Amino acid sequence: MSGSALLDTSAWHRLTHPDLPDGRRAEILDRAERGELAVCLPVLLEAGYSARDARTHEEVLARLLDLPWYDLGPRAQQSTLDAQRELARTGHHRLAPVDLMIAAVADEHGCAVLHYDADYDLLTRHTSLRFESEWLVERGTLR
Repeated sequence: MSGSALLDTSAWHRLTHPDLPDGRRAEILDRAERGELAVCLPVLLEAGYSARDARTHEEVLARLLDLPWYDLGPRAQQSTLDAQRELARTGHHRLAPVDLMIAAVADEHGCAVLHYDADYDLLTRHTSLRFESEWLVERGTLR
């Protein structure tokens, strides 16, 4: 993929995983340098939540805030609610609300979601949200 993508925390946290191929890591970091990776408020909140302490919280947010930022506007908010409603009809509505919001932002901005989380594939199959589900590496490769 050569366009822009929202960077989900499932991919962000695995960029230092020892089993992530060096070439893929370099590709992702290059995309970030070119401004092709972005964040949104739900990504920042999730990253901040996972910080171990105040210092780590500041470091993580400082790095992520260097990336372009996409808003969670009214359209994405409504799309999030609509997607959850669609998922409820198929019995899949227990997905993380943060993933729904990130997918809705990607849909609104016409970008992919770079992740390591099967929820995004489910969202592309069972909702009207339209975005590319881009795995960091093949599912099951990293633990």
